[in-house]
Amino acid sequence: MKKLSMLVIHIFLLLMVGFSAQVGAYDEKDLGKLKATGNCRKCDLSEAYLYKAELEMANLEGANLYKANLEGAYMHGANLEGSDLRKAKLKSAFLDRANLERADLRGANLWFANLHWANLYKVNLESAKLNLAELEGANLTGANLRYAEMKGAILCNTTMPDGTIEFSGCSFFIQQWTDMCISFSGGDYLRCNPSP
Repeated sequence: MKKLSMLVIHIFLLLMVGFSAQVGAYDEKDLGKLKATGNCRKCDLSEAYLYKAELEMANLEGANLYKANLEGAYMHGANLEGSDLRKAKLKSAFLDRANLERADLRGANLWFANLHWANLYKVNLESAKLNLAELEGANLTGANLRYAEMKGAILCNTTMPDGTIEFSGCSFFIQQWTDMCISFSGGDYLRCNPSP
């Protein structure tokens, strides 16, 4: 009986060591480099906690960001070409004008993400969640959208995987602009919306 309980304890300890090795699987040196310079090409940042990180114009080309938490991150103009962003948390991330060419975003959460004018050429978005994402002017040429969720996604001047341009979401932006104009013009609706 004593041998059996010792065996159970050893198995439990081995399992705990295995699980702790998976938590925070990123390379500490790579994370330090990113924080110090804002750049980290081909770095291992898998499962890194980068919540609301300031990564404007960061070069993360080819980086491993598997399961990284980038919720609310500011990544305007960032280079993420060829990066592994599978199952990454990018909810409400600001990725306008970011280069995500050939990035792997399978299963990523991009709810409410701002992808205005982002380069998503040949990106893999299989099973990604793009609900309520803003894709105005984004280039999705050759992208894999198989099983991707796009409920409420805003498509305005968006290049779709087959090369067609989608304008179905433009009315949202026109209405938003009109509301703002009326507010600033003291309620002059005709000045802001001259067409009947």
